[in-house]
Amino acid sequence: MWTENKILLDDFRQISDKYDFSPLKESSVFITGSTGLLGSQLVLFLDYLNVTKNYNTKIIALVRSKEKAIRAFGDAINHVTCIYGDVLNLPNISEPVDYIIHGASITSSKSFIEKCVETIDIAVNGTMSLLKLAKDKNVKSFIYLSSMEAFGITDGKGEVRETDLGYIDVLNPRSSYMESKRMCENLCACFASEYGVPAKMIRLTQTLGAGIDYNDTRVAAYFARSVIENTDIVLKTKGDTKRPILYTSDALSAILTVLLKGENAQVYTAANPATFVTIRETAEMIVEKIARNAIKLTYDIKEVPAEYAPNLNLNLNVDKLCSLGWKPQTGLEESYKRMIEGMWEELEK
Repeated sequence: MWTENKILLDDFRQISDKYDFSPLKESSVFITGSTGLLGSQLVLFLDYLNVTKNYNTKIIALVRSKEKAIRAFGDAINHVTCIYGDVLNLPNISEPVDYIIHGASITSSKSFIEKCVETIDIAVNGTMSLLKLAKDKNVKSFIYLSSMEAFGITDGKGEVRETDLGYIDVLNPRSSYMESKRMCENLCACFASEYGVPAKMIRLTQTLGAGIDYNDTRVAAYFARSVIENTDIVLKTKGDTKRPILYTSDALSAILTVLLKGENAQVYTAANPATFVTIRETAEMIVEKIARNAIKLTYDIKEVPAEYAPNLNLNLNVDKLCSLGWKPQTGLEESYKRMIEGMWEELEK
């Protein structure tokens, strides 16, 4: 729970002091994808606001099993209304719902290929289900958590704004994720246009920070484990993919800012432009500045696995989100240091 993790507690304290989330007071928030990294952090942060600032926000979390909910929420599960089910078979929700944060999605790159049909099904039909719920509940706001992959492959020149969409190979099964993200964004815009649903979208870059699962399969967690286990970092590619990252608490503040202040039927990019470096440069920074050269960076380049994302070069512009009063706070080195410290804390429990 957040009370037992000093990094998480400090993260929550900083963003709650910086931003005004008071419209959430005395309201109800329904969260899907609630046991994932960002979903669970949103649940815990809302619990933090209830405990420390008397928000009295009802937290409703869609979960697939009680065991996963306990692992994700810890003792905070006693303060959460858990609805058991999934977005394709949404249970009846009798409670009033003021806000919906929709983050349920297949996130494993390997599944984008091996479960490409399911990836599309869960994304598109799941989002349709949630938008219908938003319409029926007459919610105050709905936000869809999209991805930087919705941009596709851009030309890699200059800053990329929300309208600068690139190429997606529609015949590649891995594109199931990228294309379905775009389709879901369009669904949000359509529900806003036809039914007046106050739907917004946020495209998140790769997010990392305290609270990430130790065995997470993404590259950021692998880098962190290499430091903790004192093992060399081995890259399977040249590491030329270049894009910014976003620290978890910056992601939370971005999501809630768009939820409360974003314009309906609009999409906002969330990233920290100051962290725009290649994967290779990130690994070099970790070896030199965090591991203090106690480990090495090596390469084992063979055939690039099919599940790897295309070689993206995304210099993301976040002016649109910043116009709502949001600003990223945590840089690249600090993001990794805080993530590693948070992982250490969890291991020592």
